[in-house]
Amino acid sequence: MFEIFIEDVFSAAHKLRNYHGKCEHLHGHNYMVRVYVSGEKLDKTGILFDFTILKKQLRRTILKLDHKYLNEIKPFDKINPSAENIAKYIYEKLRNNTNRAEYSLNKVSVWETEKNCATYYENETR
Repeated sequence: MFEIFIEDVFSAAHKLRNYHGKCEHLHGHNYMVRVYVSGEKLDKTGILFDFTILKKQLRRTILKLDHKYLNEIKPFDKINPSAENIAKYIYEKLRNNTNRAEYSLNKVSVWETEKNCATYYENETR
């Protein structure tokens, strides 16, 4: 089995609803996102998935979040813009473009800080 990952970053502000503590107040993060793709076979070039294509797909997705107030962007206008929900949002946006017979999206991890990370994956991908 082969696995690749790419990383990118974005900055955004948010606040957590129904939370009691400092994160209930408006604040921002420099988020780091890591996307994992896995598969059993390489193509005729000897690669699993083109890094350039995967980076473009992730960049297109996170540009909708970059330098925004996340609580005003769907679906975060209804659900909390937690790292967990952001990871799931990115996963769902990328899933259709990265799941084929040869490879599949494994998981998406989102760091709010260099020490705090949340990961989303679907059970059938593990």
